Amino acid sequence: MTRRVLVLGGTAEARELASRLAARGSEVTTSLAGRTRHPRLPDGEVRTGGFGGVDGLAAALGDVDVLVDATHPFAATMTEHAAAAASRTGTPLLVLRRPGWTAGPGDRWTRVPSLLDAARAVTPGSRVLLATGRQGVEAFIGVDAWFLVRAIETPDVLPARGELVLARGPFALDDERALLDRHGITVVVAKDSGGATEAKLVAARERALPVLLVDRPPLPAGVDAVESVDEVLGAL
Repeated sequence: MTRRVLVLGGTAEARELASRLAARGSEVTTSLAGRTRHPRLPDGEVRTGGFGGVDGLAAALGDVDVLVDATHPFAATMTEHAAAAASRTGTPLLVLRRPGWTAGPGDRWTRVPSLLDAARAVTPGSRVLLATGRQGVEAFIGVDAWFLVRAIETPDVLPARGELVLARGPFALDDERALLDRHGITVVVAKDSGGATEAKLVAARERALPVLLVDRPPLPAGVDAVESVDEVLGAL
C-alpha cells in the first residue's frame, strides 16, 4: 500500500524530504504557511495556508498515514498543533529539526530565551545586524540603536533608525564579511536556526563581535525530534 505522508514544510529539509519520499513512491503533500510570496516549492502536492488550528489539522489527518513536522525550529505554534492533532487522531508523528549551532573558540555569544530579551540586551548606540526574519522585527521597535534589518520580505514595521535589506540566504562568507564592514556593525542578533546560514556568525567571530543568539522554543511535552532527513526515512 502506498504510504500517504503530510509534511509540514517551509524548510530546506522539508523540500529534500518531499523529493525523496516522492522518489520512493509515497503520496506526499507539503503544507506551507503561505507567509512567503514566492516560496521554493517541493516535489509532490503542495497546499498553502493554515489548517485553522488543531481541529482543522486533525480533520486533515483523516487522509494521512504519517505526519512529519519539518517546519522552522521557531514555528512553535505549528509544532504544538501538530502534536495535539496527532495525539487526538492517533496519527504517527515525526518531528524533524536540524541541529542548532554550537559556539566555538573565539565566539562571543550571549544566549537569550526570546526576541524581547535580545532587544533588552542591545547596548544603546549599537549598530545591529538584525537577522531574525520579518516576524522578529517588532520586538526591536523603540530600541536605541541603528539596525540593518535583513529579511526575505518587507516587515510590517521597521525601527526608526536603520536600513532594510531584502535577501534570501544562505549567504557566502565573503559577502557577510563585507556586509558587517560596510555598515560598521557592532553586534549581530540572530535566532539559533541552525543549518547553512551560519556565515554571519563566522564573520562575527573573525571580527570579535558579540552575538545575541535567541534560543529555540522547547518542543511540546512528550515530543522528541530527529535531526536529519535520513533519520525520518529510516523511521518510516
